[in-house]
Amino acid sequence: MFTLPLGDRAQLSPLEPWQAAEFLAHIDRARATVDPWVPWASLGADLASATATLQGFADRRAADGARIHGIWRDGTLVGGVLFTGFDAASGVCEVGCWLEGAGEGQGLATRACGALIDWAFTQRGMSRVEGRAASGNAPGIALARRLGMRRDGVLRRHAVHREGRRDIEVWSVLAEEWPAAGDASEAAVRAELDRLMGVFVDAFTNTGGRRPDLGVIRDVFVPEGRIIANVGDEPVIYDLDGFIAPRQEMLTDGTLTEFSEWEVCERTEVFGSIAHRFSEYRKSGYHRGEWFEGGGHKTTQFLRTPVGWKMSSLAWDDAPAKP
Repeated sequence: MFTLPLGDRAQLSPLEPWQAAEFLAHIDRARATVDPWVPWASLGADLASATATLQGFADRRAADGARIHGIWRDGTLVGGVLFTGFDAASGVCEVGCWLEGAGEGQGLATRACGALIDWAFTQRGMSRVEGRAASGNAPGIALARRLGMRRDGVLRRHAVHREGRRDIEVWSVLAEEWPAAGDASEAAVRAELDRLMGVFVDAFTNTGGRRPDLGVIRDVFVPEGRIIANVGDEPVIYDLDGFIAPRQEMLTDGTLTEFSEWEVCERTEVFGSIAHRFSEYRKSGYHRGEWFEGGGHKTTQFLRTPVGWKMSSLAWDDAPAKP
């Protein structure tokens, strides 16, 4: 059985029927948070049904169809990634992912899904990879964005779950939009740096009732990354946890509402395995009920790591906000 390192003491391996007991124990830990969004997880209610679930995937894999893989961290199964559908003849497949609490906030879902998507495009010649999520599934939609997918549309009242029906958002990425493994061309690198910055900026958005998830910042930064605010006479230097926690609170407790931020322009320079980006940005929203608009500049440093490009540091300088 192959294993693929995901970094941060984690690995990806196929989930097989003989691992049903381990799979069931994991699903029991994850059930409260997973079942609302991944209904098939409820099929693993006991050892027999968990075995049947994994056997079903094994049979479909033997027929070159759906596949399921587990994500282990420090030897414990903490989540999984799967092709819910895989049609080599049409060149279309669908990828999905789930995690228990111990696996969240570490970028595992992004790296695991990215590995499956890369395999589908580079090894199997697929044309399109889809991701689907219920309209209220903010983590699933954020994952699609981090994977570089585009929102194709909404299948209204498409899925039945428990007592009601749900709208399902369809996201996708095409083969020509996916950076080839090892592609170090300037265009590919710049596209990846654009994606990382897009994920970072989008993490703060809470317009239209959207719940922001600043935990995705950990996906785009190296674990030792630093974020620096140039305010007042001395800069304030944050590690990732110190930066994320207070901003997540402000964006979810009513302090900062209808907030969004976007790049106006940027200048990016790449030098081998390092890169730098100088950006001008704008932002707007309500702070304690009062509308404001503002902007400023960012300088961001990037590194090429064994698991791809990552941000290593970011510093910003706000211009005075305008009421």
